[in-house]
Amino acid sequence: MKKLLVTLIFFIGYFCVGQQLSYRPINPAFGGDTFNYNWLLNSANAQNSFTDPDSGLNNDESELEQFSENLNRQILSQLSRTLFSTQLGDSLEEGTFSFGSLSLEIFDSAEGLVVNILDTATGEQTQIIVPN
Repeated sequence: MKKLLVTLIFFIGYFCVGQQLSYRPINPAFGGDTFNYNWLLNSANAQNSFTDPDSGLNNDESELEQFSENLNRQILSQLSRTLFSTQLGDSLEEGTFSFGSLSLEIFDSAEGLVVNILDTATGEQTQIIVPN
């Protein structure tokens, strides 16, 4: 009986086959295939039930209100273009200019044409550099 049991264990062990386990990451951030990126991103976006409260999309406005805002933006843009073209001509020239509470300082530097814009009412300032 003992001999039979040892022989049976030997034959069972002989026919069992094992293999080496290997780990292959899926996520490209951890060394996985880069073609998985789109699939992982789409899968994550499909599962995301959260919305960004600061996304800036205001769905409460009607189409008429949206059209009115768009029209106001276009009119103000056209007015500012006309104002700049009458004050500055076709090209930006060096100097200091004032438009209401906005003060523009335009000068040439090694980086290119620099436009400093200062809102004298709020103190906000921005700088635009047009490369050479």
